[in-house]
Order: sequence, then C-alpha cells, then structure tokens
Amino acid sequence: MHQRTTPPTGSASPTGRRRLARKALIAAASALGVATALMTPVRAGAAPAPAAPAAATPLAANGQLSVCGRQLCNASGQPVALNGMSTHGTQWYAQCVTGGSLDALAKDWRADVLRVSTYVQEDGYETDPAGFTARAQKFVDAAHARGMYAVIDWHMLDPGDPNANLSRAKTFFTAMAKKYKNHPGVLYEIANEPSGVSWSAVKSYAEKIIPVIRAEDSDAVVLVGTRAWSSFGVSEGANESEVVNNPVRASNIMYTFHFYAASHRDEYLKTLDRASDKLPVFVTEFGTQDYAGEGANDFTMSQRYLDLMKRKKISWTNWNYSDDHRSGAVFKTGTCDGSTWTGAGVLKEAGVWIRERIRQ
Repeated sequence: MHQRTTPPTGSASPTGRRRLARKALIAAASALGVATALMTPVRAGAAPAPAAPAAATPLAANGQLSVCGRQLCNASGQPVALNGMSTHGTQWYAQCVTGGSLDALAKDWRADVLRVSTYVQEDGYETDPAGFTARAQKFVDAAHARGMYAVIDWHMLDPGDPNANLSRAKTFFTAMAKKYKNHPGVLYEIANEPSGVSWSAVKSYAEKIIPVIRAEDSDAVVLVGTRAWSSFGVSEGANESEVVNNPVRASNIMYTFHFYAASHRDEYLKTLDRASDKLPVFVTEFGTQDYAGEGANDFTMSQRYLDLMKRKKISWTNWNYSDDHRSGAVFKTGTCDGSTWTGAGVLKEAGVWIRERIRQ
C-alpha cells in the first residue's frame, strides 16, 4: 500500500549547535502546557486554583531520537516505541489532516507520531514539487506543534525501483533536511515500498540518499525501505538474510517492515521476529485488513503482531488516518468534511480498534 537558538560563535561544533538548538525546542514544548495553564483567567475574587502539572508530550519527554543497538532510543539512551498513524496520500486526503484532527490524534488518541505520506507519482509530488514539499512541511509542523514526532515518508510505490525517482528524492530530502536540521522531531523514510528490484538496488539508492540528508541533518534517524513492498523480501520469495548479510553502509538507520494482517500470516510474523533480533526495525505501515487495505478485519492476527512489537519495543504507524471508503481508513466516510474528530462515534471498526491500542 498500500526559532533556532544559536550559541556564541566558536562555542560548539555544528553538530553541538544543532543539539543545543534541539534542546531549546524541547524545553519550549515542555513549558507550553504550564504556560497555557498560567494564562487561564480567574474569576474576580476567587482564589486561583493550583495549576495541574502538564503531562509532557512524547516529543518533550523523549527529545532527540537515535538508534542504539537494535532499538530506537530517546535522548537519555532509553529504548522507546512510538505508536501512531499514517496519513493517506496528501494529494487526495489533505482535508483529513487539520488542526482538529491532529488535536484528536495527539490528545484523544494519545499518539506519539504522525507519518506524513507524500506520494511521488499518482498525482503527487512530481506534479508540483514545491507545492507538495510545502504541504508536507505544513503537516510536519502541525504534528510538532502538538508534541508528536513526524515521519517524513517519501511514498514511492509505482514504479517500484526507488532509483527511478533518485533526482526528485534528492531535491525533496534536501529541502526537508534543511528545514528540520535543528529539530528533534523528525525521522526520514526514504523509500516507502520498493518492489520488483533487488536488495542491492535498494541499498544503492539508500547509500545515495542518506548522505544528502546527513549533509544537512547529521543526527536524525533515517528509515530504509526493504524490498518486496518493505517485507524484507518475503513477498518476492526472499527473507531478511539478504539485508542482514549486506546492510546499508550508514549509521543511525532502521529498516522498515509493512504488513496487512488478513493477508500476511505466520511467515511474515516470523520474519519480523527474526529480523528484529538482528536489525533495528520500524513498522511504518500496517493494516488489520488485506494487503489492499480492504475487506474484513483480522484483529486476532493483528493482535499477535502488536504483542510481538510491544514485547520487542518496535515502533509502528497504522495505515491510515483518513475517511477513504476502504475498511482500512479509520474514519467513517464523510468525517473529513465535518468538524467532529474525537471519540469512537466517527470511527470505522478498524479505527475503534486501533485507537484503543494507541491509547493503551
């Protein structure tokens, strides 16, 4: 499926300056809840009620992420697992990514992360590079404003060879990395679902794009798609060993895995288990339906995946936060034309189920 803070000149290296700037952003986010509470009007003559301490947002609590061993870790070096949602294609469902919907995702759903999916083809980025870059930045900024992390998803799908869009990817990720180089809240997903190409071709692409990002943003986590629709090759008769034996030559990276529980059964679950024993893995897309995000939900199989990911602290984002007609879109059709986003009443069966898991 599918306000920079700068230390005195000469006081730190470029990487050190970036980290100081990121810490300032985190501190501002932490203070926001308390500052808002302090500005609440008090009725004349009434004793002011003590302000309840604001719960730290995921971004404020964890800060700059990095890969430590096979885990995603926070600024204190502790393993963390982010849980959240992926947008649908922003060329079709931008109306589902609003202030109200993201307030619901952050506060009602209690999500840690929003994956912002910029399709390359299918009336996406290639039709208006500047416009779609600005749109992606708008949604990333909105996630950050609510204390969530953002996965910047280069949603290449067809053609399946990421090298076909190499020049476009370089342009897009240069722009995104320049904007977010001092922000702790981004992860870069450089190829959504490679297919029909060898692992060596995907690896070659990754080793061309990662330096483009690192030239601007030296310490953000990069997420590398695996072949056969990010299945570690299983959907094309391979397995994770090709990645284990020939990893991407870069640090601070994770490999992505996608599954759709009604279609992808024990072979895929076992692959995720084995791969995450040897590699850092982030499940950037999954559904409770078939591989097209359609049909009946298989919550039993889905729960087996979630249990494994919880036990191994594997981060995930569910597909998708829209009101598409398919069963995999969490909102009932027509919701995105309205103004009500919270609670279970606006959700399809899959939406009710995944909201409960994120809230847990």
